[in-house]
Formats: sequence, structure tokens, C-alpha cells
Amino acid sequence: MKEQILSDRIIVNPKVMVGKPTIRGLRITVEQILKALANGVSTQKLLEDYPELESEDIQAVLSYAAELVSEEQVFPVGV
Repeated sequence: MKEQILSDRIIVNPKVMVGKPTIRGLRITVEQILKALANGVSTQKLLEDYPELESEDIQAVLSYAAELVSEEQVFPVGV
């Protein structure tokens, strides 16, 4: 299976990070960045901690997550 380009910066390659979406094929996953942001880590701190990241990468992660959520359907139980 070959790599799949999900956006201009989000890549899925089964040989990198067990096929999780990564940023530009680096060993930094979308999940890592989202969890860090959710836990209050600032964009500036992420850029310092991961010098290979660019601010456009973080924006791509947020856009990717927003796109996934926009396609999600939630059905209330017991309403």
C-alpha cells in the first residue's frame, strides 16, 4: 500500500507511525498535535518543541480535524 495524501501537509503512509496521519510524512502524528493543543500547549511551544514543524502544519492539523468532524453523524440514544 502506498502513501495517501490527505491534504497538502497531512500524509498517511503504512510504513510511518503504523499508518496514522502524520505531518508531511514526519514522525509527528496529527493525534500528537491535537492532544497537545487540547492540553493547553501553545502553538509557539509546539513550534519550539518540534523545530521541523511549521505554523502551516498546525493549521493543517486543525483543518483536517475540522473536516473529519464535519462528516461525523451523531445519533441521540433514547430521545
